[in-house]
Amino acid sequence: MQNRKSAQLFKNAKKVIPGGVNSPVRAFQSVGAKPIFIEKAKGPFLYDEDGNRYIDYCLSWGPMILGHANKTVLSEVKQAMAKGTSYGIPTCQETQLAEMVVEAFPAIDKVRLVSSGTEAVMTAIRLARGVTERDMVIKFIGCYHGHVDHMLVSAGSGLMTLGAPSSPGVPRDFAKNTLLAPYNNVEAVEKLFAKYADRIAAVIIEPVAGNMGTVPPKPGFLKKLRSLCTKNKSLLIFDEVISGFRLGFGGVQTLMNIKPDLTTLGKIIGGGFPIGAVGGKASIMKKLSPEGTVYQAGTLSGNPVCVAAGLATLSQLKKQNPYPKLESMTECLCGGITQTLSAKGIEHQINRIGSMFTLFFNDIEITDYDSAAKSDTDRYGQYFRHMLECGVYLPPSQFEANFLSTAHTERHLEKTLAAAKKFRVR
Repeated sequence: MQNRKSAQLFKNAKKVIPGGVNSPVRAFQSVGAKPIFIEKAKGPFLYDEDGNRYIDYCLSWGPMILGHANKTVLSEVKQAMAKGTSYGIPTCQETQLAEMVVEAFPAIDKVRLVSSGTEAVMTAIRLARGVTERDMVIKFIGCYHGHVDHMLVSAGSGLMTLGAPSSPGVPRDFAKNTLLAPYNNVEAVEKLFAKYADRIAAVIIEPVAGNMGTVPPKPGFLKKLRSLCTKNKSLLIFDEVISGFRLGFGGVQTLMNIKPDLTTLGKIIGGGFPIGAVGGKASIMKKLSPEGTVYQAGTLSGNPVCVAAGLATLSQLKKQNPYPKLESMTECLCGGITQTLSAKGIEHQINRIGSMFTLFFNDIEITDYDSAAKSDTDRYGQYFRHMLECGVYLPPSQFEANFLSTAHTERHLEKTLAAAKKFRVR
């Protein structure tokens, strides 16, 4: 494929944008490639500025569950835009979207709309600290909760490690209140509670990890977190920015029958537009201003265009219930990839849940950050570049999730598997 125009556009972008991109992974550095610049998208396809077409399995990092440029979503958005693009004043549509979220999630009584997943997490943590009058938060190594200062921490595999900043610009005084535990490791969490029980405001977790690649929870892991939080009077926060409405209409918590105290949402509830939300028990949510004293505000919160896109998306998901078919198609695709790579003698693992999966070039089971980090990133880069050349767009990082949409068909899966069969290890 020719990418001359994208190459020139990237060169131009680097003159005025740091690194030439507005989000780091878009630079394609981890896969040894130069970014493609997209001109348009439709259904399961991306079209770049050079005129190349790609079957898209990144789907804007998950939200395009109905495919790109869905007719119903676009129609509702156009109607909303014709009335105005931002009011900064309440609308009835905001209430309708909140009602749909409350209906879908048994653990949510009230919802506060915000403008991004990062903002939703920031609000949830502030609320948890305000409610409990404690400062510390447990997060899991490899789980990403946006670029909030106190969530940008990393550490080794020690079971009781105080966080250290993983980005310049994050004060150590912020990070010191973030405790780290390995994903899927109950014993590590128990030890943290044993040491800091009366100081831990909350445990925050992606109930299905999506930012070290797709890593499902081990049986009983989430339920144990629920009981530990209840026992120690700490709040359990599920970050379902990726998994909410992706794996089921009520998210992972409904599938696994676990009720967190707070839930953060994003991606799909905006139907491709920037939006986020935090929801939870009424007794907790009432602590938010103006009803309570925990402050949160945003000019673009509940933006009418974003809300219209979210309502159109959630309404279709509720009516169509595409989840069984999406899971079946994803299972078929993953099975085909495994069969192809195994026949070539290429060591790999595929983690999948619903319509979300990650191919790891690794010979061990992937259950946490440490096992994911042992993956062969060079080989993933080779695979990414090969598939891109064959017209298949995958996430430009070994440690991200792939997604399917209702616009993908068996024909698209067949073309993807045909491309995978041509892959040769260099």
